Amino acid sequence: MAEIGRRLVHASGVGAPLSYLLGVFTWEQLGWVLTVGLAVTLALELVRLRSGLDWWIYENLTREYEQEKIAGYALYMVGMVVVVLAFPPEVGVPAMFMLAIGDPVGGYLGKGAETKSPVALGAVFLICLLFALPFLPVVAAVLGALAATAADGHLVSIRGYIIDDNLTIPLAAAIAMWVGVLVV
Repeated sequence: MAEIGRRLVHASGVGAPLSYLLGVFTWEQLGWVLTVGLAVTLALELVRLRSGLDWWIYENLTREYEQEKIAGYALYMVGMVVVVLAFPPEVGVPAMFMLAIGDPVGGYLGKGAETKSPVALGAVFLICLLFALPFLPVVAAVLGALAATAADGHLVSIRGYIIDDNLTIPLAAAIAMWVGVLVV
């Protein structure tokens, strides 16, 4: 049940790029909204980590390795904020969709496996590519989808600290797409 909850929370992130696409916020306004959300998120994480705050949501929606370290949802917010502040919408919107949709699909298809199967990685690539193609030239879209897939399929650990793919997916995808746009 917790896995489904995590996937649904993940997918709710589509609200950010959709709010821009539907004209609810300008790109700059979305940056401000997400920055405020990040400030709240970091405050909650500080309280959780310092005081041992044990709300139901933390108990049920964080992973074991996140119990005493920054949780994935905070890194999700950092990734979203960096993407919206550092990149134009043509790059940022698909990077956000790749995180919100591509990552939970890959997680579901690759559940329990230390290394994701070719099927799971192929699904992530296709989903990410489909979200990038409406916004970018094919080369940039493919580069972004490849980067997001690589970030989803490879666990990064620095000195025993797992760098959650909630951070690496949108950043890797956005950088790759931006480079793709510059090259094309």
